[in-house]
Amino acid sequence: MEIVDTESLVPAAHLLRKIDAAVDFNHIYEMVASLYSEDNGRPSVDPVVLFKMVLIQHLYGLPSLRRTADEVNLNVAYRWFLGYTLQEETPHFSTVSYNFRHRFTTETIDQVFEWILEEVAEAGYLSPKAVFIDGTHIKANANTKKQVKAAIPVASKHYAKELMEEVNADREAHGKKPFDDDDEPPKPPKKRRDNTSKKKLARRKKDKTRMVTKSVTDPDSGLFAKGDHKRQFAYEAHTACDKNGFVLETVVTPGNVHDSVAFDEVYDNVTEKFPQVETIIADSAYKTPHICKKVFDDGRVLSTAYKRPQTMKGGHEWWKYVYDAFYDCIICPEYRVLNYATINRDGYREYKSDPKICADCPTRALCTHSKNCVKTVQRHVWKDYEDLADDARYTPKYQKLYKRRKETIERVFADAKEKHAMRYTQYRGLAQVTNWVKLKFAAMNLKKLANWKWKERFLCWFSQFFALYTPKTRLPLSAQPGFSTD
Repeated sequence: MEIVDTESLVPAAHLLRKIDAAVDFNHIYEMVASLYSEDNGRPSVDPVVLFKMVLIQHLYGLPSLRRTADEVNLNVAYRWFLGYTLQEETPHFSTVSYNFRHRFTTETIDQVFEWILEEVAEAGYLSPKAVFIDGTHIKANANTKKQVKAAIPVASKHYAKELMEEVNADREAHGKKPFDDDDEPPKPPKKRRDNTSKKKLARRKKDKTRMVTKSVTDPDSGLFAKGDHKRQFAYEAHTACDKNGFVLETVVTPGNVHDSVAFDEVYDNVTEKFPQVETIIADSAYKTPHICKKVFDDGRVLSTAYKRPQTMKGGHEWWKYVYDAFYDCIICPEYRVLNYATINRDGYREYKSDPKICADCPTRALCTHSKNCVKTVQRHVWKDYEDLADDARYTPKYQKLYKRRKETIERVFADAKEKHAMRYTQYRGLAQVTNWVKLKFAAMNLKKLANWKWKERFLCWFSQFFALYTPKTRLPLSAQPGFSTD
């Protein structure tokens, strides 16, 4: 007969010991109190145990709850963390899975994520003045061969109304008729003189749709193809973190949603929780007129990278076309004027050249291949905000911040995929994948918090020990009173 104490079998510097000492898991009882009945039903598995098992899965990159339950049953450190002895039966994986699918809601997962962030903030480790935003793709649990073509409605832009107001104001200032609002049904004309108005009404009333490739296995995922990557169904986690690498917010979308489209939700959530944000650091995918305007109008700075202009290959460089704000025109490389012509629905002012002048231009081949010899240059109505982002790019302060992307948001994604098994997901459906991603980032925040707290306590203890046992420095004989070298 041998008496074994699990407390003595877990090393003092084990990660789970650090986590257990860093936070009080009793807060979970308050979050799930409304999800349990107090006076009927048989006793359930402790909700803290269920959350701890999922944390173990994400901390150690275990691929499934079935594998996690097996590891918990065999690993002494896991049993100690859950509060189980060597002889007690640990929860079955189906119990954990059922509770996270049917009992714990999205709000519960959000509360756990926010609770850990609050613990980080109370410890003084959170630094949200500079926020790094980016997205990473997660391979979905879907077969690429099982796909169908489907027509889905085109999602309206968040800033469509604001942009249309500015476009119409610009058109009215130039004496042009404003555009109709596409979101509202068109008003029939008072007098129908011909069939043209009927055709226009029919065309405007037609629903705007686009064709996409959808998965039969997981319809919520999106087909992702970028560069040399293999075409696959995926999700994308649009994530924001601070300069210390703590994840502040994440929004999961299908893999075919562009980063700039999901920016608004991530940005609004982060700035609502942390109004002290001063700088947004993002790559060139986020350098759009709307994002630049949104950030700078809020009194913040967007630090981003150089975005290569989409100009004609082999033609004049983009910077040779100079905008004259006073006369509202474009000066071409041959010092000719391109006058304002119109503004389109996307907010781009169009400046066009005189075909009579361009017909005899010596560098027309480098400028335009148009048959009517007309060069058109577009400039967005919010282009001035993009210029502000370019100015910030040349500022040493924001250059240093942008270089830290590889140490912050890029490292978060690298650790999540290499150490915490986020390259692919076994869950299906946007809601389940969102909960899975948030719990994974919550576990990463908790791991960093526990390690930092443990190091802080160790350094404090070490400094006290060093100060206590370090002998005082003796003065040389010549400097001591009563001694002289003369």
